[in-house]
Amino acid sequence: MAHRSRIRWLFAVLAWLGAGAPVPAAPAFDTAPARAALQRLLPHHQSQLALVALQRTDADRFRISGTPGHIVVEGTSPAVQLAGVETYLEQVAHVSIGWPGDSLARLPAVLPAPASPIERRAVVPDRYSLNDTDDGYSNAYLDWAAWERKIDRLALHGIDEVFMPVGTEEAYRRTFRAFGYGDADIRAWIPAAAHQPWWLLQNMSGFDAPLSPRQFARRTALAQKIVARLRELGMAPVFPGYFGTVPPSFAAKHPGAKVVPQGSWVGFERPDWLDPRDPLYARVAATFYREQRALLGNATMYKMDLLHEGGRAGDVPVEAAAHQVMAALQAAHPGARWVMLGWQHNPLPAVIDALDHRRVLIVDGLSDRYDGLDRERDWHGTPYAFGSIPNFGGHSTLGANAGVWLERYAQWRNKPGSRLRGIAWMPEGSGYDPAAFALFTALAWEPVPRDASAWFASYATYRYGGADAHAAVAWRILGQTAYAMPSGEWSEPQDSLFNARPSLDVATAATWSPPSMRYDAGRLAQATCELLQVAPPLRHTSAYRYDLVDVARQALGNHARVLLPGLKTAYVSKDAARFHALSTQWLGEMELLDRLLASDPHFLLGGWLAPARAAAGNAAEAAQFEYDQRSILAAWGNRSGADRGGLHDYANRQLAGLVSGLYEARWRRYFATLEQSLASGKPPAKIDWFAMEHAWARSREAEPVVPQGDPWQLASEVAQRLAICRP
Repeated sequence: MAHRSRIRWLFAVLAWLGAGAPVPAAPAFDTAPARAALQRLLPHHQSQLALVALQRTDADRFRISGTPGHIVVEGTSPAVQLAGVETYLEQVAHVSIGWPGDSLARLPAVLPAPASPIERRAVVPDRYSLNDTDDGYSNAYLDWAAWERKIDRLALHGIDEVFMPVGTEEAYRRTFRAFGYGDADIRAWIPAAAHQPWWLLQNMSGFDAPLSPRQFARRTALAQKIVARLRELGMAPVFPGYFGTVPPSFAAKHPGAKVVPQGSWVGFERPDWLDPRDPLYARVAATFYREQRALLGNATMYKMDLLHEGGRAGDVPVEAAAHQVMAALQAAHPGARWVMLGWQHNPLPAVIDALDHRRVLIVDGLSDRYDGLDRERDWHGTPYAFGSIPNFGGHSTLGANAGVWLERYAQWRNKPGSRLRGIAWMPEGSGYDPAAFALFTALAWEPVPRDASAWFASYATYRYGGADAHAAVAWRILGQTAYAMPSGEWSEPQDSLFNARPSLDVATAATWSPPSMRYDAGRLAQATCELLQVAPPLRHTSAYRYDLVDVARQALGNHARVLLPGLKTAYVSKDAARFHALSTQWLGEMELLDRLLASDPHFLLGGWLAPARAAAGNAAEAAQFEYDQRSILAAWGNRSGADRGGLHDYANRQLAGLVSGLYEARWRRYFATLEQSLASGKPPAKIDWFAMEHAWARSREAEPVVPQGDPWQLASEVAQRLAICRP
């Protein structure tokens, strides 16, 4: 497309020369990729939007002007132009394209003009998105159409750097075939797609392997499309770099090589680490970067974390290792930046002290989690991006420490000597909380949001395509509860006990989730009542339907924490009738929850599984991929990881089919054993939860991919069941 723009410019130059006029400046970039995105996003209105390229000076910026039916959006890259389009939709047309859900059905036939030009400037250059784990927890089997939608939404919200691990497995396969490994050996080492993120992090290998050569080729072709689109839009792909991970028996194949065993990670054996000081490391790294470049081209940013989550340095000096890793990166990609995750003790001070800070960016996963942080002190002046991980494992729980974002981001950015140079949106699974995504990414642009109540009031209007008093109240309630959680210990909300392995004492579904409510559950439930009263014309947007299901789902999920103490009291006091009544209520609420979830396409287990089935080349692959997808939701992996490592239900979430097929089945079986115990006076029978979860993951039961039921009617049933709405 770029060559067409240049050709048009050359013809213009010739015309101007013939007329004796000055030669016009060459276009800053081709606007065709942004135009193509508008054709996807706004097919009935895109002709009313003119896109104009701006030269970038000190910062990205966009400008919106025009007249009714002819809106002009100027921007410094195609992606920035799309960010300008989204700002126009929100602030002028009062609609939005969320992730997920939109209110485009409310757009008028003729686009309204802004009362005066709107200008926005990026206050930070690095606008990073996607966690290392995103490909596993968001859906590792997305096809190109789904990735295209994902990239469009990242661009609409101003993101300019995207972590992109897809296809890295092919670079590893090619690399180690050059170091004595057969193709089958390498493919047996690399996990199936949903578990590959933790192989890249050097945490595990081999799970549900091998992928067929056809799948390596399919994912490589997909990666090439993703990277091409990011570059067309002016967004930077961030690739995994090479820091020393090697397959089994590397030292045996290369006598004298210094390899450090990495031990285990929550029940899985970790891949070995090749000492970066070993001369062989430079050869392997050069081969890896050469193969990666041949597949995906060059990049300017490479993501690596030495000794992630308990990795072992052995007798290797970490400073020297870091120096050699950077040297290999610079030899392959001069001037590239090493991106590191700020998480737990990472990055180690010795690592960053060994490096030129100009070539490092730390994407902080803990900016909003703990108190007393000083990132200039902690990271010795290394540039960093203010980041958040508002969900773990792709939990569908609604909410974030949004108030902390507004206060802390401004303080950190404006402090003397600040090294903050970006934002980093890093939920472990993206695409689950459109309000959190919209607010966090807004931090990167002037005017930076500072008042939560004002922001949520504006959001309520453009989210549903018009002002509505009940929508405004609903989002005021949500802004004061689920999005007003404090820092101190957690960055995500509590998960629902409906999702947990059953116990009368259970406090979390995932082992490392908050053990209690982080906001007033009764107050949040009132948001359901307000959303139910939104004016009928606004109820037809996908944004409204999604939010109504999401908020009602959250209110119902929270109620498990109200019911469980009563169940325990009834059981301990041997009140069989009371226990039966409460367990029946519990299971009834889970049944209603499943029906509610089934009414929106974003909450269907069938939708989670369909891409895996579609990616398969035969029945055997379909079974393999579906197990890969199902297992990560349930036991996560093997028995050791699930039971001893605590990984079971780490990726718990509320999907129709998952609630009824696994979660409700677990609780029903558990209650039956307790009722039998009350009747017999004997201890309850023990249940092998892993066996039950593994059997569910291995099942091939077809799940609906089309929503069923009316979200408004079902949310009304939730409100009635919980008795939360005043007459």
